Amino acid sequence: MMRKIFIGWMMLISFSAFSQTDAKMKSFVDALMKKMTLDEKIGQLNLLTPGGGIATGAVVNSDVESKIKTGSVGAMFGTIGVDNIRRVQQLNMSNSRLKIPLFFGSDVIHGYKTTFPIPLALSCSWDMNMIQKTARTAAIEASADGLSWTFSPMVDIARDPRWGRVAEGAGEDPYLGSQIAKAMVIGYQGNLKDSTNLLACVKHFALYGAAEGGRDYNTTDMSKVKMYEYYLPPYKAAVDAGVASAMTSFNEIDGIPATGNKWLLTDLLRKQWGFKGFVVTDYTAINEMIHHGSGDLKQVSAMALRAGTDMDMVGEGFLTTLKQSLKEGKITLQMIDDACRRILEAKYKLGLFNNPYRYIDSVRAAKEVLSADKRQVSRDAAVRSVVLLKNENQTLPLKMNGTIALIGPLANNKSNMVGTWAVSGDSKYSVPVLEGIKNAVGSSANILYAKGANITDDADLAKMANVFGEKVDIDPLSPDQLLQQAVETAAKADVIVAVVGEASEMSGEAASRSDISLPSNQTRLLEALKQTGKPLVVVLMSGRPLTIAKESQLATSLLQAWFLGHETGNAIADVLFGNYNPSGKLTMSFPRSVGQIPVYYNYKNTGRPQDPGKKDKFRSNYLDIDNSPLYPFGYGLSYTNFNYSNISLSDTVTSANKTIRATVTVTNSGNYDGEEVVQLYVWDEVASVTQPVKKLKGFQKIFLKKGESKQVTFNITNEELRFFNSDLKWVSEPGRFTIYIGGSSDASNKASFILK
Repeated sequence: MMRKIFIGWMMLISFSAFSQTDAKMKSFVDALMKKMTLDEKIGQLNLLTPGGGIATGAVVNSDVESKIKTGSVGAMFGTIGVDNIRRVQQLNMSNSRLKIPLFFGSDVIHGYKTTFPIPLALSCSWDMNMIQKTARTAAIEASADGLSWTFSPMVDIARDPRWGRVAEGAGEDPYLGSQIAKAMVIGYQGNLKDSTNLLACVKHFALYGAAEGGRDYNTTDMSKVKMYEYYLPPYKAAVDAGVASAMTSFNEIDGIPATGNKWLLTDLLRKQWGFKGFVVTDYTAINEMIHHGSGDLKQVSAMALRAGTDMDMVGEGFLTTLKQSLKEGKITLQMIDDACRRILEAKYKLGLFNNPYRYIDSVRAAKEVLSADKRQVSRDAAVRSVVLLKNENQTLPLKMNGTIALIGPLANNKSNMVGTWAVSGDSKYSVPVLEGIKNAVGSSANILYAKGANITDDADLAKMANVFGEKVDIDPLSPDQLLQQAVETAAKADVIVAVVGEASEMSGEAASRSDISLPSNQTRLLEALKQTGKPLVVVLMSGRPLTIAKESQLATSLLQAWFLGHETGNAIADVLFGNYNPSGKLTMSFPRSVGQIPVYYNYKNTGRPQDPGKKDKFRSNYLDIDNSPLYPFGYGLSYTNFNYSNISLSDTVTSANKTIRATVTVTNSGNYDGEEVVQLYVWDEVASVTQPVKKLKGFQKIFLKKGESKQVTFNITNEELRFFNSDLKWVSEPGRFTIYIGGSSDASNKASFILK
């Protein structure tokens, strides 16, 4: 009883403290807004970029300096570096009438100046503490250099690897995506009490990952049940974690562009979910509503404000049209005030009214940016992001002796290692694979290198990939000459390591591909290397799952390495030579063919399901390939072996207010210490809304020494058994449930119970 009284007392104190802080903020903002003119209020809703960085559209703003002086700018992005940010803030504080501080944002997506693995790679670690640590580390570094806002995390669920932006997300599953969204928000944002935190921004709200045909910026259409069950949960998790801002998506929802969608931004985000932060558009998203067919700039700007959009990125529709729309009665002053208030509250929470230069500290910048401890975090994250897809004859780990042929267009390449959307990352600090391997082996082994092929011989594709700098270099040697060098080099070696894949900018924004196979010249290289008869270890770099059925057969061992950031070479060497036993698990299924897309683990049975491994007429299948993916969600090998016992249930009957414990014993029966991601899936066999064959509902990453066994228990409550019904209510229904526990979504180890 005393414990309950104590907890209640502590909660009352906490609520009281929060209320006092909230009241102080409201009083401050109220007083400030009374001093503001209409133009100054609208100015706070204006987010500009002066250009010079990586733009995500064709537009940059002009005459930025004069707009800052007149109070017509609320925030900036594209200004990088503590000295540059100080100059802009000083310009604002010295010239604007009310001296309302600016805040400065940037695309800190997978690290700031120190780059980490791309988000899709990080998700394959299934390591929430590590993912949170990368966000925290990025926040410390970026905030030291003057930034206070990051346009991250991107939490869009994606089932179509043709969409280039899968590189920025956490894959296909809403449960895992929600856990990662929460970890990223907490890592970036903390409680904003000190200047090492950043405002986080969940994006792209909403459904952007379901763009039709995998084509970027394309339309999206789906049922409400599908939205709530599969696509909305990660955004909701970010909101529940306290994310300070949300970015609208480019697509439409129910025929209304997201940026002007009142149901999305007001009814769902604010009223249903209780979001208290501010909403910013994506790059010129208001202006792009014109092309959707929603009206001219004045009309779409008013529509966006009415819907609940607070800040206009780059397009200046708010700045140039809202006054006229107010005169015409298309919007109200209250709408402008509400949006302005939310921006000012963000600045208050950042502490900028107390100290506009709070994030501008040259001493801290010199200490934190590109420091050795951040490079170590990058390396630790990188090794945990690699997924071992194949390992015949235990070819890996490699021995540090003999002669190793390192071959491939990405084997000695710095420019691609940081991956897409490394806006502030400088590739000159990258460790390529050749350097990493030499660092690892020293004089213990002989390393021979040959390029072997270009990333692509297609000049048009190379031009598109090189829009932000040279990522694809076309060698002066002919493709045949490069291939001959590779074969001659391989002939001298005991084992071949081939580093192949995409260029970093062949994935990411505006990098959709209808053909997601490995460029044909690189496949040709692998075929020639295979013919040498030497063991062929393939290290595959990409920002998406590729269609690699042929390449998978050619490889003796296959590592999916993604793009791992500045420490790529050292991290890959750590994995190749067994200094780290790979533990990554796929978070997107790898299709056998582009014709299978979308392919994902949590599919629904049809009325004529095809039994796995069979090919029956008049069943839901393809004539030419199997229904299953090449590599499924949750899949990933280790240098050791993990065995699972049968599942033990604490009961076979449960109710809504009870918990069932499902326990397995996992044994490391191999020769190496290692980590395993133990995964729990649930199947609701009969429901009022048809359910997928499996839904991920829990996972634990465990470490086992060789020969060691460990019991792993999952607590299954009513929450794990719920789904959204036709009325969009979050319910569970009585009936039979089957659970699966294992090392991938293909787990067959199962047990069943009844929910009464």
